[in-house]
Formats: sequence, C-alpha cells, structure tokens
Amino acid sequence: MELVELAVLCSGQQSVTGVDTADDANSYWRIRGKPNEICQRGVPIKCGQAIRFTHMKTGRNLHSHHFSSPLSSNQEVSAFGENGEGDDLDVWTVQCSGTYWEREDAVRIKHLGTSAFLSVTGEQYGHPIRGQREVHGMPSANPNNYWKVMEGVFILPSTDPSHHDEL
Repeated sequence: MELVELAVLCSGQQSVTGVDTADDANSYWRIRGKPNEICQRGVPIKCGQAIRFTHMKTGRNLHSHHFSSPLSSNQEVSAFGENGEGDDLDVWTVQCSGTYWEREDAVRIKHLGTSAFLSVTGEQYGHPIRGQREVHGMPSANPNNYWKVMEGVFILPSTDPSHHDEL
C-alpha cells in the first residue's frame, strides 16, 4: 500500500490515502528528524527513533491528532504544515525488531503524541478519490499497521565529511 496525499478532510487538513499502484507521483515521502533536531543524511534510522515524513510534492508532514477519521472513525491521519514545517503532532517513531530500520523490514510507525499506529484497512473513499483507502491511526498493534519501503533513494553515509555522495 502506498501513501498518497489528496482531498480535504473534515478537520480542514489534507487527507492521506493508500493506493495499490506503485507508480503514483503523489506517493513519495522524505524522512526527516523531529523539529529542532538534525537528522543527518545517510545515517541509519534507529528502531524507536522519532522522525517526520514530509510529502515530496506538497511539503506537508504526515500528521495525526485526536480527531475521528471520516470512514472508520479511527484516529485521523492527515498532511499538515507548509514547506516541511508543522508542529509536534507530525512526529512518529519507527517500531522495528533490530537496532536499525533496514531497507527490507516491515515496520510499524507509531505516532509520538497519541500513541496510535499508522494503519490502513479496507475502507475506501468514493468521489472524488474513488478506490483509495483511508489511512488512519489505530490504538493497538495489529496486522493492518505494518509498512515496508518499496522504493526510494537510499544514501550511505560518507566516512569523509568533506565528500558528499548526493547529486
């Protein structure tokens, strides 16, 4: 399931939906450090580390709050902020079994402020985003809240601080 940012929710924020196709330009997110904390490019993400997900196309952060989601009445997950800046409710932690989040690992993403797990179940929207699934927060770990990175750019850290590997 790919995360996509689209229509407006009752809270007035952008919805985050799930799609089955892997070629949607709206499904790219950048991983960043929590506010006021540097997340150095190429350094592995530790299990339990606090991070933010910023939507590449709009610059909004993956966000949640104590607001009911429109289809399942679970916790709403939305896209919030401008140019990568939002608030403390944009912070999530990576729940994985090893020391670091490995490329092929299925992980859980837990909201730091509300302890809800980022989830997707079978609820699908109608018009105008027909067939897209509701992404929401659930209060406990279950099979609907495992996530796996399917594609992206992975940058290895450089041992020479004066040398940059990025383009």
